[in-house]
Amino acid sequence: MSDYYIGVDVGTGSARAGVFTSDGKMLASAVKNIQMWKNDPTFVEQSSNDIWNSVCYVVNKSVADAGIDKCDVNGIGFDATCSLVALDEDNKPVTVSLSGDIERNVIVWMDHRAVEETEFINSTNHNVLKYVGGKISPEMETPKLLWLKKNMPETWLKTDRFFDLPDFLVYQATGKDIRSLCSTVCKWTYMGHEESQSSDGAGRWSDSYFKTIGLDDLADNNYSKIGSVVKPIGESIPGGLSEKSAEKLGLAAGTAVGISMIDAHAGGIGMIGAQLDDKPLTNSEMSKRLALIGGTSSCHMAVSTNPNFVPGVWAGLLHEPKNVTNELNLI
Repeated sequence: MSDYYIGVDVGTGSARAGVFTSDGKMLASAVKNIQMWKNDPTFVEQSSNDIWNSVCYVVNKSVADAGIDKCDVNGIGFDATCSLVALDEDNKPVTVSLSGDIERNVIVWMDHRAVEETEFINSTNHNVLKYVGGKISPEMETPKLLWLKKNMPETWLKTDRFFDLPDFLVYQATGKDIRSLCSTVCKWTYMGHEESQSSDGAGRWSDSYFKTIGLDDLADNNYSKIGSVVKPIGESIPGGLSEKSAEKLGLAAGTAVGISMIDAHAGGIGMIGAQLDDKPLTNSEMSKRLALIGGTSSCHMAVSTNPNFVPGVWAGLLHEPKNVTNELNLI
């Protein structure tokens, strides 16, 4: 049996997949554009159905082009932009668009409709803001959630789950609602370094933060609407690919699926963790590196074994509290 892995990257304008050997050699890749609605400079929307269909296309094509058997794929991992996805209790899209179009159920990361809500949140000076450089951005998720609650109450009530796009992809692939410590800390104000609220994951949500900004109803049912179980990146989802998703992806049911990542952070780990000149890669060496990740936006990324609080720099916990690594994104 051969040893192959699939990486899926969903950027702002396209979905991409690659088939890799265990030593990192890429055998094949595929790209498919995804649809975007940008009828106003402030509002940018996408469709989770369109994104998932594009993911299925590129995975199928990359596997076919690589000429491998689906049963030889040992695992698949997803990264994506930090866009906000809304689904109802039947896992169908809920519109986030003033147009009312049901398919437009994704607020893209670059959407800036929530500037007023962002200014209000920052005016609270809540303690969690120190982890986002002292001020939250309208590109993060809680300002967008507050905007939806204020401006689209029907959407707010109808939505059963809000996802960060990387976590949506894992949910779609496995049927398991397990969120990533990477995206929830970096974009949702999850306190990944603090004691867990349950034995099912690491960290906790800040009750006082959500109460202060007027989103305390998210605390219902142990925050099930935004994630009750949060796990470190790379952990395997129990059960792997569901039969339904495996059929669409052209892979075997049960194929291992890893906890997702933010797209730029996946690139940051790849660069900072690269071994150069056959020298051993140590914590000291990694702490001296700076990765520049380019795409629709650019991120300067570094890692540290100790927490660092810098104005304008947001920090994201990548590993469990017992082995803390802070990722700093200079914005």
